[in-house]
Amino acid sequence: MATEKFPPEIESPFMEHLKEVRDRLVKVVLTILVIFVCLFPFAGEIFNALAAPLLSVMPEGATMIAINPISPFLTPLKTILALAVCIGIPVLFYHAWAFISPGLYKHEKRLAFPLVLSSTLLFYTGMAFAYFIVFPLVFSFLQGVAPEGVSAMPDIDSFLGFVIKIFFAFGIAFEVPIATILVIKTGMTTVESLKEKRAYVFVGAFVIGMLLTPPDVISQTLLAIPMWLLFEAGLIFSRYFTAEKTEEELAEEKAAEQRNTDV
Repeated sequence: MATEKFPPEIESPFMEHLKEVRDRLVKVVLTILVIFVCLFPFAGEIFNALAAPLLSVMPEGATMIAINPISPFLTPLKTILALAVCIGIPVLFYHAWAFISPGLYKHEKRLAFPLVLSSTLLFYTGMAFAYFIVFPLVFSFLQGVAPEGVSAMPDIDSFLGFVIKIFFAFGIAFEVPIATILVIKTGMTTVESLKEKRAYVFVGAFVIGMLLTPPDVISQTLLAIPMWLLFEAGLIFSRYFTAEKTEEELAEEKAAEQRNTDV
């Protein structure tokens, strides 16, 4: 009896995209693991460098403490894991760019690359701003408001959670120019409309600063003011990204529409 032949299964584009996402995520995770392994021998030194802004303002003879018995071992490991993720962010952005770039027009690709590059630099700038400017001021303030007779001796695990939250809050907040450019470029709003809402943006920056930072005026202000200034910078640079489309761009979009119609 002849064996009945069935046509080969055709994999759907959706499944192909899922597999590509999986493969790229695996590469990102492997990159972070490799960085983690490379940083492992220096875990103690990296944690000490992270804690330097706090240790420098603590009273003479005061030290940080570890409430959990395993914290002296786990906390430095958590520190280098967080650092490995931060170092691996360019790899994450690259794979995100490689995934979406085939569906972009040529002029959109030319726009996307500088946006990806600038978003990476802005994220690192926000973290550097937090470490060199925010931490010394905030820790000095918090040490100064301790009631008389109370020795401020932070737990290392709580300290790490605090600084990671601040790092990512400032890193994400410094992406405001990119977000501003994108909402204007996609047509969700206009430069003129955002200019009219400056007062709301200013108040909103302080509300976000209140939600993302500890309950002290210094850190809230140090987050809100840069966010507002970066919003203004986004308005300025958005004019260069929202110019009228060239004949080449219009031709590309028309050709893509024609291909979709033929399909």
